[in-house]
Amino acid sequence: MLTCRELNERATDHLEGQMSLRQRAGFKLHLLMCSKCRTYADQLAKTVNLLRTVKSAATQSTPDARLIEAFRSATARNGKSNAR
Repeated sequence: MLTCRELNERATDHLEGQMSLRQRAGFKLHLLMCSKCRTYADQLAKTVNLLRTVKSAATQSTPDARLIEAFRSATARNGKSNAR
C-alpha cells in the first residue's frame, strides 16, 4: 500500500491519467483508508480544474473587432460631448 508521501508524489500522475491499473488501485485504496489524503487529493483536483478553467477563459476572451470599434466610437462621442 502507498504511504501518504508516495500518494502525494503521484497525485498529479493520477489526475493526468498516467497510472497503470495496479497503481490506480493502490492510489484509490489509500484514499479509502486515509481521510487526510482524500482531502488533499480533492483539493488538488479542484485547484487543477480551476486553473484549467481560468486558462481556457483567458485564451477565449479576446474581444472581437466590432466590440473594439464600438468602444472607440462611444469613447469618441463622449469625449466630444464633454468638451462643450
